[in-house]
Amino acid sequence: MYDEDEFLPLSALQHLLFCERQCALMHLEQAWDENRLTMEGRILHDRVHEAGDESRGNVRVARGLRLRSRKLGLSGVADVVEFHRSAAGAWIPFPVEYKRGKPKADPCDTVQLCAQAVCLEEMLSVKVPAGALFYGTTRRRQDVAFDADLRRRTEETAQRLHSFLEGRMTPPPVALPRCENCSLKELCLPKTVGSRSARRYLQRMVAEAQEP
Repeated sequence: MYDEDEFLPLSALQHLLFCERQCALMHLEQAWDENRLTMEGRILHDRVHEAGDESRGNVRVARGLRLRSRKLGLSGVADVVEFHRSAAGAWIPFPVEYKRGKPKADPCDTVQLCAQAVCLEEMLSVKVPAGALFYGTTRRRQDVAFDADLRRRTEETAQRLHSFLEGRMTPPPVALPRCENCSLKELCLPKTVGSRSARRYLQRMVAEAQEP
């Protein structure tokens, strides 16, 4: 269990899984810049939060709900939490996270959503079996089941996030195709830093992962 002064931003899970250097620049060096994509994402989130709470039959909708988990050592804000009334009359939370783009092949979005579910379970003492990701590009929801594998990956990622930021080391850049859309590209400079240092960093990380 973590104390409140050890809490990290829940959104940092997504940053860590997307790019460790981006995560370090944002959460260690407090670096930030905005481009068209991040602006569109911010506007989408603002519109969701400004819509206010509502009730629709057996569904109650809460927006901008603050979350926390001592188990994960994380805190943040949920875009939307729907509370669905069960046949037994209980209200079951169903978190919905809004994303500007489209579904990703990596688990960064599903892990972030699962962490929200863990927060809700801890705060409300209720089981949260599923949630959804809404993508602005496709205008569709992607349902996510919080199974044992996803929960384990979420806990492991939260632990790795704490260890990573406690190490206070910003990794060197590695140029990848996704760097072109990153708002921190001009601060990161992935193509101007020598690739030799990046190779040394990756070799060291692989060696450490193979240690018993």
